[in-house]
Amino acid sequence: MIRDTAAQDRMLATELPARRRPLWWAAAGLLVVGAGLWLFGGKLAGMWREGSGGVASVSMSRLTLADVQRGPLVRDLAAEGKVVAAQSPTLYAPGTGTVTLKVHAGDAVQKGQVLASIDSPALASRVAQEQSQADALQADAKRAEVQLRQQRSVLQSAWENARIDAQTAENDLVRQQKAFEAGAASGMQVEHAKDTLDKARITLSHAKEGMGLNDDSLQFDLKAKQLAFERQRLMVTELQRQQSELQVRSPVDGQVGQLFVAERATVAQDAQLLSVIDLSALEVQMQVAESYARELSVGMPGEVAGNGKTWRAEVSAVSPEVVNNEVAARLRFVGEPPSALRQNQRLSVRVLLDKRDSVLTVRRGNFVEQLGGQFAYVVRDGVAIKQPVRLGARGIDQIEITQGLNVGDRVIVSGTDALQGAERVPLSP
Repeated sequence: MIRDTAAQDRMLATELPARRRPLWWAAAGLLVVGAGLWLFGGKLAGMWREGSGGVASVSMSRLTLADVQRGPLVRDLAAEGKVVAAQSPTLYAPGTGTVTLKVHAGDAVQKGQVLASIDSPALASRVAQEQSQADALQADAKRAEVQLRQQRSVLQSAWENARIDAQTAENDLVRQQKAFEAGAASGMQVEHAKDTLDKARITLSHAKEGMGLNDDSLQFDLKAKQLAFERQRLMVTELQRQQSELQVRSPVDGQVGQLFVAERATVAQDAQLLSVIDLSALEVQMQVAESYARELSVGMPGEVAGNGKTWRAEVSAVSPEVVNNEVAARLRFVGEPPSALRQNQRLSVRVLLDKRDSVLTVRRGNFVEQLGGQFAYVVRDGVAIKQPVRLGARGIDQIEITQGLNVGDRVIVSGTDALQGAERVPLSP
């Protein structure tokens, strides 16, 4: 029979030795103190979270700070512009015909230089016909002038003869009266002499009146023929002008832009031929957002940069039309126009909208949009404090502060979304 181990088991005493009891009491005390501190710390943390809107501390590395300063504020508008010619006329065909180009695209041209010619046989034939008609009318006018002089001479001769006959009749009446008084002539002879004088005077009067009337008639006839010739001459002059315009000349000094027709092509009247760019009158066109368009006005100063240089300019025109939420504006160079610029070349443009000399400013950041432009976080003693502010003019890199901040205040300008809109937020390094 195998015996179990029951006889080997022995009950031990549960009481600890007297020298170990203080250690257990000390450990229990530490546990009680730790639990109390943990509960008290939790309450403090809860109170802090209630004061900070439930947001724990935020690392400074997530934020961007800037100091409030007093100084000038410049509001300007920056954009990209392109060079355009203030004068870029397009030349059209003045008549129908075959065009011959004298230049190529990109050639430099002078004012008055022939750029293209149009051969129009129909116009040349009409000029010759009308010129022949003008020559015939001129001959008719000169013939009428000769006839006027001849007729005037005949009428003058008739008037002279009538005047002499009247003078002769008057002298004969004087002789007959003297002879009648001397008894050498009868009274009948005196009466006959009087009748002859009256008749001569009537003839003289009619000759004078007829000379005037015929002269007026001939003058009118001559004037009509001269006017017909003048009208025909004006027609010939106009046709010659049209013929001379078939030599298409450059209206400005500049450069040939684009050719719209091919060599020896037949073109209709008013068809596009080519364009000329006046490089001495260049402007810069920029597209401005619709929100800035109301602030732009003619005469505002600006600057244009490109090719490693900067030129002064001013706004010369603002389009009244909005296209794709943008408004086109043009700047004119001030002073001597720059050289070596080309049509449609891209340049940087800045326009000065406003300049204030002594105002409170802070660096621009996304806190304006995130806080609605009504609040800002000011950092004091390691705590971000939400403070109401009032903003003024806004530049590209600065914002005017009109109320709520002072010189030297440190403002969180970026990263305010991490603060979650809390009134006070502790900041950690």
